[in-house]
Amino acid sequence: MKKQEIIKFLILRTVGNFLVLFAIYAAIATFGPALYFEVNYRIAQARGVKYVISQTPSLPDTTSNETSADQIQPQDQQISSGVDNFAQVLLGAKEQVLVAKDTKFGLLIPKIGASAKVFANVNPGNQEEFLPILAQGVAHAQGTVFPGITGNIYLFAHSTDNFWNIGRYNAIFYLLKDLVPGDEVVVFYQNKRYDYIVSGSEVVSPEDVSHIVDAQNVGEETLILQTCWPPGTTFQRLLVYAKPK
Repeated sequence: MKKQEIIKFLILRTVGNFLVLFAIYAAIATFGPALYFEVNYRIAQARGVKYVISQTPSLPDTTSNETSADQIQPQDQQISSGVDNFAQVLLGAKEQVLVAKDTKFGLLIPKIGASAKVFANVNPGNQEEFLPILAQGVAHAQGTVFPGITGNIYLFAHSTDNFWNIGRYNAIFYLLKDLVPGDEVVVFYQNKRYDYIVSGSEVVSPEDVSHIVDAQNVGEETLILQTCWPPGTTFQRLLVYAKPK
């Protein structure tokens, strides 16, 4: 084999190996977070782990700008951050108490062990605004109502950014797919608890923004949780609906 042919072969093999490694990295970056939550959730189910929310959490210290777990911590049960804590899922108690990350605006879903801070009045049409928010928690769509008010409360965690961000931004709401009618959803807003019951779900196109546009023109209070569907993509939107308990 001539020297030039050998060099060409080595270059092609190097490029090929790089493309394979890049494809593996892309798959892990996109679907890794979703797989992590899926595995944790299935382990919790297999162990019989049950997540509960204290019926009488103490309110946060009004002299502080931050809400800590200690301020709403029951004294006789294990405090949990949910399925995002592998050690607690694998080795923790069978009954764990979900802690609101912020009682000024926070979301908890006991069935899937989810707890997230909610950021109010985020423009869902402005990526530069909502992408940094989704790296920290869940966004409340600007123009939709707040708990306790007639209309749609629209909370979303999704991304239309580059593939290496999609999985990370979707991870909080990945397990929404496992919610069924009758499941409990709790929202803390302005230090007050609001209880909702899942009534149904559907998959819609990304262009369907009717629940946001008409949020204040409906005759009943509805909590709507949105994530991308299928997980790790931006093809469709999964909407979960819940009504006041």
